[in-house]
Amino acid sequence: MELNNIENVSYDEWELKLEAKLKELKSCQEQQGVKSCLDCSFLLECKIRDSYVHAVYSSMNKGASGGFEF
Repeated sequence: MELNNIENVSYDEWELKLEAKLKELKSCQEQQGVKSCLDCSFLLECKIRDSYVHAVYSSMNKGASGGFEF
C-alpha cells in the first residue's frame, strides 16, 4: 500500500467491510443522538456495535482464525 498518495490506496475486502460497518455505526449514533456508543442506553445489547467490533477484529487478522494479540 502506497502511503504518499491516498488516491492510489487499494483496500482489501476486510477493510471494505470495516468501512461499511463504521458507516452503519455512525448512522446509528446519529439516529440515537449520541456521539459515542458509550452514551447509548442500548450499548450492551447493540448488534450494530457488536458487528462493528467483529469487523475491526477481522480487518486486523484478515479473517484468519485463532487468537489476536494487541
